[in-house]
Amino acid sequence: MYVGRFVVVGPEVGAYRVSSRSFPNREITAREESLTVGPTEDAPETDNPYVSYNCLRVVDTPTGETAAFGNGSHVDPIAEKLELGYPARDALAESLLALDYEKDDYDTPRIAATIGGDGEALIGTVRKDALLIETVDEPTLVATYEKDTPEAFDLEAESAEDAAQAVYDLEFEHAVCAAGIARTDDGFETAIENGS
Repeated sequence: MYVGRFVVVGPEVGAYRVSSRSFPNREITAREESLTVGPTEDAPETDNPYVSYNCLRVVDTPTGETAAFGNGSHVDPIAEKLELGYPARDALAESLLALDYEKDDYDTPRIAATIGGDGEALIGTVRKDALLIETVDEPTLVATYEKDTPEAFDLEAESAEDAAQAVYDLEFEHAVCAAGIARTDDGFETAIENGS
């Protein structure tokens, strides 16, 4: 089954996976303040605005570190609102609603999640027909296609590396790369899985 890009989030751990039929030549790289999806060196040039973006950022907020991750450029405004002190629900809702679903041939939903240092985790999506934001207390998945409403999902992972590997290895079609995040006693750790 092809579900496209997806996030899985629980109170302690989360992950994001790029799955793509159209743009498989991408990878995630670690930058100073984010994990970024972008083309590999051998990727054909494209002017598609949805191919490159920050997919994960950890920011300092008034209540401690918070992680924001998702499938597009909306991750940056979510992170910026969190830094300004917005509650995670408001940061997700305002950013998803402002950027809206992707105006491509498929009306692709935008998906995102947050994990707070206080133990709160949320997941959200904006589709052509809905804006959904939910607080989660068990691992929950939302994808751009087929599974575009948040649903409980069995994610067996305790570390960022485990989370990235677990979602990369799922049997959903066309895995490209994945990022994982986990809360530890020392803050958040991140991991990248770019496949072979």
